[in-house]
Amino acid sequence: MAASKTSGKAGKELAPVMLALITSANKQGIQFSPDEVALILEILKQGKSKEEQEQIDRTVQMTSSILKRHRQ
Repeated sequence: MAASKTSGKAGKELAPVMLALITSANKQGIQFSPDEVALILEILKQGKSKEEQEQIDRTVQMTSSILKRHRQ
């Protein structure tokens, strides 16, 4: 589901999609371990350029910051 929702998106377009996916999963009682998150990210990066992969990493860091603020 994450791969299909993020297909064709890059940079700032990814942040709201990823946040929505995480929020939706949390509402369904789904929580991912750090290893699972790392695996999902690696799958999302497949076939992307180095720049797009770096952009995904930055988006993940930004999304993580937003999630931490929401949990406080």
